[in-house]
Amino acid sequence: MKVFITGASSGIGEALAVYYAGQGAKLGLAARRAEVLEALNQRLGGAHACYALDVVDAPALHAAAADFIARFGAPDIVIANAGVSAGTLTECEEDLAVFRRVMDTNVFGMAATFAPFIPAMREAGGERRLVGIASVASIRGLPGAEAYSASKAAAITYLESLRLEMRPYGIKVVTIAPGYIETPMTAVNPYKMPFLLPAAQAAERFAAAIRRGTSYTVIPWQMGVVAKLLRLLPNGIYDRLFTGAPRKPRGLLK
Repeated sequence: MKVFITGASSGIGEALAVYYAGQGAKLGLAARRAEVLEALNQRLGGAHACYALDVVDAPALHAAAADFIARFGAPDIVIANAGVSAGTLTECEEDLAVFRRVMDTNVFGMAATFAPFIPAMREAGGERRLVGIASVASIRGLPGAEAYSASKAAAITYLESLRLEMRPYGIKVVTIAPGYIETPMTAVNPYKMPFLLPAAQAAERFAAAIRRGTSYTVIPWQMGVVAKLLRLLPNGIYDRLFTGAPRKPRGLLK
């Protein structure tokens, strides 16, 4: 098995790398911090390919994909996991740069991750997977999370379009919307996180959904139930309940 993962240096990406390495997969590990990637590679036996890059850099991703394919062949699974999160308020002009960074990383970065692999995956044939990591924050807009909620909602719609495009080629597009997972991203949240799931357990459940080729899933399942209920709430009720909800801190992305 050959698996390429972005955002592999911590959190969900690291947990997925550990899981797939344990399954004997050959990995492409991409993230911004070269030293952390290399340390992870050594922990996993040192036989994997590391790519220090930012997913908003499409040429860098193209070069990484070309190197990975040359070394290992077309991947069986590409996981676009890299993402950033920070509180944002449209009324604060200083947040506009953060808004753009969140959208660029979480939406454009996902497309830039998949793009250079698709031709080789189509040519190789067989059942292959493109996996996008979204969020339950996409279900309804959350106060103080204008950029993050919008980016993850856009990602889900993008992945649905991509799923239709890839269907004739036997490439399954899997959308995973995590609830609260124990990662550095959620560690800064100043509020209670129901159904919080350790990253290692989350990785096992993600991998099971990927193996099945599930088109869309929320993990853990309890958050899936919450998400369905939130979708049903009329705007007036939703607004009264969530206007005063706790916010993720601003200023997390410098």
